[in-house]
Amino acid sequence: MKVLLVNGSSRENGCTGAALAEVSRALQEEGIQTESMMIGNQPLPDCVACRKCRELGKCVFDDVANRLAEKAREADGFVFGSPVYYAHPSARLLAAMDRAFYSGKENFAFKPAAAVLSARRAGTTASMDVINKYFTISSMPVVSSNYWNQVHGNQPEEVAQDLEGKMTMYNIGKNMAWLLRCIQAGREQGIFPPHNEKITTNFIR
Repeated sequence: MKVLLVNGSSRENGCTGAALAEVSRALQEEGIQTESMMIGNQPLPDCVACRKCRELGKCVFDDVANRLAEKAREADGFVFGSPVYYAHPSARLLAAMDRAFYSGKENFAFKPAAAVLSARRAGTTASMDVINKYFTISSMPVVSSNYWNQVHGNQPEEVAQDLEGKMTMYNIGKNMAWLLRCIQAGREQGIFPPHNEKITTNFIR
């Protein structure tokens, strides 16, 4: 089993990376393979609602969003990490997630996921709510910890001092591993994800 760790920060070894490293450490202790993916620090286009992905099977902008959707096909679970900017996740992460989830939603469905946030002080819970909504619209089990999924600090060295935050990240990994094993055990007993009905309205009809 493999969990994809997606870093939405522009700094590979920053505070968000330190948080994801703690999650990865717990997963690896449980024998779960991890793969890290950087969204990067280059400008990313937002979804332009062209719907070409319905024809092409991928986003018309061939960049990190398409790579995320492809990697999702092989992953069993996900952890999306982001710094907090003005009480929201990084715009580059949201642009990539918008397009990857819209063009490749089936690659994420029914796979467990967690959101982790890093901040100097506040805005983490609002940001976590934003990322979690990608999961809940895609039939993905949301992995929790034993406190809010956040670490605090301006630098990785300060995150290292946030012992409760580090514990929370570590327990996300443990809980993710447990849930992945539960899903695997269910499959072995012939229990598979349901086929969800889909009705789309515009609140008028």
